[in-house]
Amino acid sequence: MPDPIYLDYAATTPVDAAVLEAMMPYFRENFGNPSSIHRWGRNAEKAIEQSRRDIAAVLDCEPNEIIFTSCGTESDNLGLRGAAVAQREAGRGNHLITTAIEHHAVLHTAVQLRDHYGFDLTILPVDEHGRVRLSDVEAAIRPDTTLISVMYANNEIGTIQPIAEIAAIARARNIITHTDAVQAASQLDANVKRLGADMLALGAHKFYGPKGVGALYVRKGTPMIPAQTGGGHERGRRAGTSNVPYIVGMAAALKLVAERRETDNARYRQLRDKLIAALTQIPDSRLTGHPEYRLPNHSSFVFRGIDGNELLMRLDLEGLAASSGSACKTGDPEPSEVITALGYERDWALGSLRLTVGRPTTEVEVERAVEVVTRVVGGMK
Repeated sequence: MPDPIYLDYAATTPVDAAVLEAMMPYFRENFGNPSSIHRWGRNAEKAIEQSRRDIAAVLDCEPNEIIFTSCGTESDNLGLRGAAVAQREAGRGNHLITTAIEHHAVLHTAVQLRDHYGFDLTILPVDEHGRVRLSDVEAAIRPDTTLISVMYANNEIGTIQPIAEIAAIARARNIITHTDAVQAASQLDANVKRLGADMLALGAHKFYGPKGVGALYVRKGTPMIPAQTGGGHERGRRAGTSNVPYIVGMAAALKLVAERRETDNARYRQLRDKLIAALTQIPDSRLTGHPEYRLPNHSSFVFRGIDGNELLMRLDLEGLAASSGSACKTGDPEPSEVITALGYERDWALGSLRLTVGRPTTEVEVERAVEVVTRVVGGMK
């Protein structure tokens, strides 16, 4: 069998060699607890604070506006719950707005806030390409709206949202904005001054950092209560012993992404466009997501009458790693909520496929992937 091909970089990325090198000293030599006052603890604390400054430099914010978490999901949970409850306790309102195509880290959190904590919730639709309409955002706002959460770029279909415009609408009405940038930060500008969001969530494993660490940007003055209680870590906003080597790795990875963004994205687009041009020639196939406003490395499709899970298994047997949408959905026999939100009927929605390229991807791999997908889909008809 030829060498296997990994085209699932939207699910996770390998740790970059330079990132791993930056992390290694903090597993053994500089292993101290950053809460300790001795030299080992102080050295660990210095590493965390330098990492905080490095991430803040990429985001163009103050270091004390960065909260380290265990992953992007925790960052989303902390942002939504922390701000929603704080706003309600301050008497500012009880109404939240999000969209139908959010990652479950946001959507399930918002639904839980509605069903178990008494918040009102509006879930906005999207157009056929997965973009939120600004007119729908404005129409959904009420006098008691306190928080709007819209993801920067969708993990399943790659569509990029107009976050700066949404944030401007919210700011004019004194409404807090949160954006899940976990998928976007590997390729898009995450400058929070330009985006305008009050909160922005990151997860390191999406941009060649380690799994198990994330961050939440919280604009100074944004009210928030901690979701975890215990010690006074992260200035009292997130309790728990800091994962020093992973935090160091996350900062190193994000700096590298910012340095390489222009060059990497140009190559990603070239490879992505080859996939899109070839695979949309398959009978009964359609591109999902926006044809223009989409992540540079992201291609996604639906094939009518195809079982997406069976397709993934057949591709895996051919040595091709892909996804039917979110990695969190693999094995789910029901259509993706994101795909159905685009308006696809079940016979189309069940046949979703996501192929995402990364730094190690070659043109030869893309060409072979085209051949494999075309042949496998044709054999399933």
